[in-house]
Amino acid sequence: MAVLFLKSENDCEPKFFFMLAKTDVARIYETVLSIPGMNDNIKITLTISRKNILLLSKVVERGLTVKEPDEKSNNVLDIVPKENLQELLLLATDMLDKAGLTEMNQKLQSL
Repeated sequence: MAVLFLKSENDCEPKFFFMLAKTDVARIYETVLSIPGMNDNIKITLTISRKNILLLSKVVERGLTVKEPDEKSNNVLDIVPKENLQELLLLATDMLDKAGLTEMNQKLQSL
């Protein structure tokens, strides 16, 4: 079950409380990911430190290699096609390559 709280701008207490089943959350993500234009490529100009590139690549790798997902968690990656997940891994690899951190990353993985 997913829990959704909606709050007003001036109030700290939740105004609405919804509980969504995992299938409902998956259906919502499927709908959002299928909106026209979501597959369009965009160009992003990004300035980021090497430290953050290394950390971001680890976050991507770790997020995509979850071995035993929790049955209670709502993981959007469960509904994403494998090709899209592979693209994300390639993006992380490309970031490391452009930052000159590929070799360092490989050595850190071997520790």
